[in-house]
Amino acid sequence: MRKAKLVPPPAKKRINSRNKGASAERELANLLKERGYDAARGQQHKGGTDSPDVTGLPGFHIECKRVQSGNLYNWLAQATKDAGSEKVPVVVHRKNGKRWVAIIDFDAFLNLLIYQPL
Repeated sequence: MRKAKLVPPPAKKRINSRNKGASAERELANLLKERGYDAARGQQHKGGTDSPDVTGLPGFHIECKRVQSGNLYNWLAQATKDAGSEKVPVVVHRKNGKRWVAIIDFDAFLNLLIYQPL
């Protein structure tokens, strides 16, 4: 009697991280457009390594992260380095099934509050 050949189940299709990042940038840009901002993916328009992931919010440098886990301090450090001294660095992050959140340095947050009436 011959043994049946075992066929492994099909492997789960992995999403290329570059494609996932680009998709997240488009998703975020579209969300901002729905809110009235002239947003677009930054890399496609600027091309530089220090250009923001999403453009269209004057005065802000946006880094977009669409991962399940990561180090928000590393992300904020990258955004701060790339933003220079003229823009406020912001990391915008979303996990699967969750809402987008914005991560900003606390001092920058307090500085933004100065411009908000009480």
